[in-house]
Amino acid sequence: MNNQLIGNSTGISDIGIILPTYREAENISKLIEAIEDLKLNASILVIDDSSPDKTAEIVQEKQNKYNNVLLCIRPKKSGLGTAITDGFKFFLSLKQMPKYIVTMDADYSHNPEDIPKLLSRMYESECAIVIGSRYVKGGKIEGWPFTRKIISRTANSIAKFSLGLKLHDCTSGFRCYSTKFLTETIGNLHSHTYEIQIETIRQASLRNFTLKETPVLFVNRKSGKSKLTWTEIRSYITYTVKAILNS
Repeated sequence: MNNQLIGNSTGISDIGIILPTYREAENISKLIEAIEDLKLNASILVIDDSSPDKTAEIVQEKQNKYNNVLLCIRPKKSGLGTAITDGFKFFLSLKQMPKYIVTMDADYSHNPEDIPKLLSRMYESECAIVIGSRYVKGGKIEGWPFTRKIISRTANSIAKFSLGLKLHDCTSGFRCYSTKFLTETIGNLHSHTYEIQIETIRQASLRNFTLKETPVLFVNRKSGKSKLTWTEIRSYITYTVKAILNS
């Protein structure tokens, strides 16, 4: 079955924003409104994996108000990595693609008001990726239980070792990508789940692109349930171990 795209894809925007969703009916309306309030020249692409809670229907209601909101409905839950890659491919396929693409969680753990901060860091000097970092000076996490903090710190330690880079936060999904970099590397992105965060950094490093970080506040979701599973954690570990062996 093919993905279904709903909305006007002929508009021209400087920025593409990718919001992967699954069961985010409690958050998606507020998130879209907050992004619209920033008054960016942006297109918002929601990629929904046929959420049973009517997430897609809520997005379609927003499309009646905003002509820069696009909805891609996928036939089943297929993983964060494939959702982000599908989003990249969509924006790169446009006749006039955006210059930058922002990825962020749709559960409101990433503050939309930090999007201009990522863009500003990118504007300073062109690079492949600006990472919204929880672990540089000024970055912070609120509301996570101790076990989740340990998992995150461990995942970052594994990633930094496998990549051989001095980044502080390799696993943050709040990012700004240069489409120049994505055009070069899209054919080499094969992740299905959370390892997409490591794969993109690795591809940038292999091609000698610059990577930057900027501090952000990460707040544990207030509504809905976390989508992180042990299967996805295993996929992440498997990918980083292979990266170490192949380095």
